[in-house]
Amino acid sequence: MIDVENLTRKFGDLTAVDNLTFHINEGEVFGFLGPNGAGKTTTMRMLSCLISKTSGEARIAGYDVSDEADSLKIRKIIGLLPENVGLYDDLTAYKNLDFYGKLYECSETQRKENIKHFLKLLGLWNKRDVTVGTFSKGMKQKLTIARALIHDPEILFLDEPTANLDPESSKIVRDFILDLKKEKKTIFLNTHNLDEAQRICDKIGIFNTKLMAIGSPEELEGSIWGNKTVIQLKEVNDKILEAINNLSIGNMVHDNNKLTIDVGDPEKENPIIVDAILNAGGQVQYVNRLSPSLEEAYLKIVRGD
Repeated sequence: MIDVENLTRKFGDLTAVDNLTFHINEGEVFGFLGPNGAGKTTTMRMLSCLISKTSGEARIAGYDVSDEADSLKIRKIIGLLPENVGLYDDLTAYKNLDFYGKLYECSETQRKENIKHFLKLLGLWNKRDVTVGTFSKGMKQKLTIARALIHDPEILFLDEPTANLDPESSKIVRDFILDLKKEKKTIFLNTHNLDEAQRICDKIGIFNTKLMAIGSPEELEGSIWGNKTVIQLKEVNDKILEAINNLSIGNMVHDNNKLTIDVGDPEKENPIIVDAILNAGGQVQYVNRLSPSLEEAYLKIVRGD
């Protein structure tokens, strides 16, 4: 659905995006993580046909972002939540959405149905006739999300969608994104919220001018120290240690009655380890997976540790 190869953007001598390559499948939620100034918004603006690329290739649903005719087609099939909301403060919430619906050539029936649907979903229906200039930052953010969806786009570009939102509103937006995912919407998500990315993203790219790592949240977490299984026993003796060593599974650390074992495939190897312990007369109290957080993976990758 989104194909990017060696995409580069320079501003004079400054390289904001350097040889970026990735692929996003249809219906995938892709999280783009990186520090401030990493080039995330610049990337999104290129993919949304708001600014031109310096070099490289990018295609959205098969359309070339650098082709003038294709860029018009891209704008019709994408929805964009930009960094700056850009609403008309003198218009009401309803009239803002109706105006943008007309720009996208939505029928009057479609506009009415979608405006009511999204304003109700985002808790703004009772504010539909209030001018947007009186709205809080969080209310404007939710209205801008509705604006990005007014024409029922195939692909969504969301730049910090939960910024300025309180915890309850943030949850509404996260749940809403998951609902859109069920509808096979393809979503490109810029976010600083690692917990948010872990909850809703199928794939994450960690980016700082260059793409530093890409994979599922689980793959990125496992990249720090691999998979480790922690087994707490009532008592550890030499017979149990010998039984585990005979499996030749991975490195083992013995700390009192707790064993920490490196495993390649936890689902396959954990039952084998537990069976060996039981056959050696051991009593297992619990088995846990020791896993780093996405935050630890992110910081390790960004710092180049």
